[in-house]
Parts: sequence; structure tokens; C-alpha cells
Amino acid sequence: MDIFLSNHGWVGILLLLTCLAISCQSSSSPPSTTPEIPFRVDGSLDFVRSGEDFLTLDIEIADTDSLRERGMMQRSSFPPESGMLFLFDHQEFRQFWMGNTPLSLDLLFISNDSAIVDIAKYAKPYSPDPIVSQAPAQFVLEVPAGFADTKGIVEGDRVQWIRN
Repeated sequence: MDIFLSNHGWVGILLLLTCLAISCQSSSSPPSTTPEIPFRVDGSLDFVRSGEDFLTLDIEIADTDSLRERGMMQRSSFPPESGMLFLFDHQEFRQFWMGNTPLSLDLLFISNDSAIVDIAKYAKPYSPDPIVSQAPAQFVLEVPAGFADTKGIVEGDRVQWIRN
């Protein structure tokens, strides 16, 4: 038995094979999402009220321009009892934004004498709006949204931290 395909038949078979090849490539290619950045424990931070420590966190320290710029981008969660501490060389009004940050955060602005001078609560994920401290700060601590309310952190509390 001879099989004869017209030009149209060959075109159909070629189209079918091309579609199959493309679908096989698509299903076997890796996802195009950016990998999540793991949390790095660089030290610990204590909250202090009336001279007494009342809460301790593991902290990742952002002390270079690139680490401060990246912040909590590409992270979908914090480990329990942790935060990210941003260190700056001098005290001034600080401005942060959530443009590429998928988490809602509380931002604690801390003066050069380690007092919490402002708390921005429940910062909206992916928001382009600036979050500006209401007082000069040399340090900023980012923690999960609701942390300040849940743990009873208030302006005037102090912090102290150590590097590992």
C-alpha cells in the first residue's frame, strides 16, 4: 500500500510536529521566577524597656549600599522572631519604599542613641509610595507587619544588638 500526501498534508504534519516540539520544550524548561534569597543570621537584637531586655530577635544586617538596596526584596517570609537591621553612617530622616517587596512590614526607625523614634506599621507590599521617618534615625529595623502591635513595641523603647 502506497501512502501519498499532498503538499497540504505535509504542511499539516510539519505544523503538528513543530507544535509538539514547542510544547515539549516549554514543559521541560525551568520556571522563570527569581529564586528566593535565604535569611542570614548575622547577630541578635534585644528590645529594652526600663533597663530590662524583654524580647530578642535574630537579625540579618544590611550595612552596605547593595544590601540596604535589596532589603527584603525576593523574600516571602521571615523566620520566627527575626528582622533585618539597616545600619547607616549617620543620623538623618530616612526614606524607604516597598516597590519590590512582597511582604507587608513594620519599619522601626532608631536614633543614634538606640531609641525607637518612629514606627511605620503595616507598610503595603509593592507600594511605590515613600515611607519617611518622622524623626532622624541612624538605624532601621524591618520586621513582619503587626510585629510592633503584637509584641507591644512602642516609641521610646530601646534596642541593643551584637554581630555573631
